[in-house]
Amino acid sequence: MDGRIKEFIVGQPHDVTEQTFVVQRVYRLNDSLPQETGAIHWLWQRGGWLLVNRSTGKVQPILLPAFDPYSSDANWFRDYAAYCGVSDDGQKSFAIVAQLGSKKPLLKKPLADSSAGQDFECKTPIWQRDPARVIFEPKNEAKFTYTVKSRAVDLLSSDADEGEE
Repeated sequence: MDGRIKEFIVGQPHDVTEQTFVVQRVYRLNDSLPQETGAIHWLWQRGGWLLVNRSTGKVQPILLPAFDPYSSDANWFRDYAAYCGVSDDGQKSFAIVAQLGSKKPLLKKPLADSSAGQDFECKTPIWQRDPARVIFEPKNEAKFTYTVKSRAVDLLSSDADEGEE
């Protein structure tokens, strides 16, 4: 906004309103060891998401529960983010739907855990409109479809969405 670069981003921005949009942050991390001399070794690291106001230039971080910058692939629709998240200890994964401005996710459904030896991979969730719903397809598990109703989420049976794609 003032001609100075304050943040770096990766991927495409998602317009939430005419005034605001969200982007995923990347930052440079000093990867030099203390005993190394000479030029600093920098690494680019993915970060969390940022909410940007176009008119004021205000940039603020968004807290997405259990979001992992490398294994979570958030897909945005309106002011909702759908992604597969990972617990802090890396032992569990979740199907998550979060709404901007909410402290708790609308949906946090456990998927797999590492004690079962399962992989946490999950395709990018797919949004549908009218009604607003999202389809999760985690690896090694059945497809899940959730319908978003304002601040509530309903589970559809897997039989109900078999013919829809």
